[in-house]
Amino acid sequence: MQTKNRSDNIVERADGASDDINVAQPVAVTDEFWMEQALAQAMDAAKMGEVPVGAVLVGEEGFLAAAGNSPIRLNDPTAHAEILTLRQASEALKNYRLPNTTLYVTLEPCIMCMGALIQARIGRLVYGATDPKTGAAASVYTIGRDGRLNHDIEICGGILADRCGDLLRAFFKTRRAG
Repeated sequence: MQTKNRSDNIVERADGASDDINVAQPVAVTDEFWMEQALAQAMDAAKMGEVPVGAVLVGEEGFLAAAGNSPIRLNDPTAHAEILTLRQASEALKNYRLPNTTLYVTLEPCIMCMGALIQARIGRLVYGATDPKTGAAASVYTIGRDGRLNHDIEICGGILADRCGDLLRAFFKTRRAG
């Protein structure tokens, strides 16, 4: 378990940059903590009219990158929260491989995103809500842990699942009503 001991709310990234993430003093950093950060990214995406999915990537040294869904805003069908987070971290670390990292995402990743996690060599995936229609980590497909590919990912689902799912349901309920 990581511990951040900071006097402010700035989390230093591995590349030396910093991001304003809600880090209290002192705090034991757990899966729930990082999922809270992913939820904040998802809420920001919802405010922009995007499907509220957020992701945070954490390495051995702590926070690396975070993003919310942005395919509408960026006119890019690949601009899922997971992909944008991987791009940010890869750029910051100057490496397309991201071993020994954990990706926290509020919704079970799709096939495209699971493929990107395999290519990046992510060590661990932690997701909130399951996606019974397109989930590619456990619900529909088991990419990343079925032994068929050249890399396996440790996968843990259901972290803050109710909150992650409630955010998605509320977003789509509002969208259907409007």
